[in-house]
Amino acid sequence: MDSLVGLLVWIVIGAIAGWLASMVMHSRLGLVTDIIVGIVGALIGGFVFNLLGIAGTTGFNLWSIFVAFIGSVILLALIRLISGRSVAV
Repeated sequence: MDSLVGLLVWIVIGAIAGWLASMVMHSRLGLVTDIIVGIVGALIGGFVFNLLGIAGTTGFNLWSIFVAFIGSVILLALIRLISGRSVAV
């Protein structure tokens, strides 16, 4: 049961962070893709923040959403850089 709650928390954090990042980066990817971008962004953000000696994601709180948001923006910027065009569908 705890793993189900944990998964739901990651989906909610991913949805919020991915949606915020898509708004900032002006990309229209859809809800499912926003969730995926947010979850992957949380991993990227956690990695980057840990490299800087700062705590990464710490549970269901504003800090974790912020870390996931920063990671999501980095991910969307990398996708734009690699694809050479705007991330918009």
